[in-house]
Amino acid sequence: MATIFGINLFALSGQLLVGLINGSFYALLSLGLAIIFGLLKIINFAQGAMYMLGAFFAWMALNYLGINYWVALILVPIAIGGIAILIERFLVRPIANEDHLYSLLLTFGIALILQGLFTHLYGSSGLPYQIPAELKGGTKLPFMYLPNYRAWIIVISLIVCFSTWWVIEKTKLGAYLRAGTENPQLMQGFGINVPLITTLTFGFGVALAGFAGVLAAPVYSVSPEMGSNILIVVFAIVVIGGMGSIGGAILTGLMMGVVEGLTKFFYPEASTTVIFLFMVIVLLIKPAGLFGKEA
Repeated sequence: MATIFGINLFALSGQLLVGLINGSFYALLSLGLAIIFGLLKIINFAQGAMYMLGAFFAWMALNYLGINYWVALILVPIAIGGIAILIERFLVRPIANEDHLYSLLLTFGIALILQGLFTHLYGSSGLPYQIPAELKGGTKLPFMYLPNYRAWIIVISLIVCFSTWWVIEKTKLGAYLRAGTENPQLMQGFGINVPLITTLTFGFGVALAGFAGVLAAPVYSVSPEMGSNILIVVFAIVVIGGMGSIGGAILTGLMMGVVEGLTKFFYPEASTTVIFLFMVIVLLIKPAGLFGKEA
């Protein structure tokens, strides 16, 4: 058994892997929240419900329509994004100029309705979703056994997160997007359809939650509570990273997953509270968050 300073490296590596997987989901979900709040100033409390919906849509597509994991990984986020566009157009936009609290309460209500509906339809027990055949098995490393599907989650999440950051921060499309949300009247004067940009941005931010839901389906049981269980943690991560900071949401999501994994190894009793403790410390030292800008 490989050890260093009395620490079991196999057990430590296993917890770090779990932390990175959780961090990948945290990063995807908090990225969607950061995009929606940072660019549109909407607090989307339905992000967790859309994550749950993504997992359920993948399960339903497989069991009712025979649509496999790979096709679901493309179609489900598109479907979730389409639902989000309808929500933005007909429910969120009419209250867009009101206090942020209105959008928070509206999306919280949507989350409760979706969770209640799926609990009524499928019960609260988890439903299994098989790992795709191409990603079964794993690789035996000197210090741990690395399951292929876990490695896939980490790699594809990093690609999606940093591609999104690059498009928003480094491309002309991202510049139009940022300018359109900061000064919509000016951009409309240049012929830019700002309402359309707003709707598509909201749809994309929520589609990231659907994408994370499909990735999570083979790892966790598909259940109506899976979204509510992760939502509070993700909001804490967004606060730690800095509300609206897109890069901060990604880095903080991954970092908090690792911190949580290390805490489970060294002091399991604190693993469920360490992220909130971290949030309190950050808010006391830097109220705008680690990557946020002071007002």
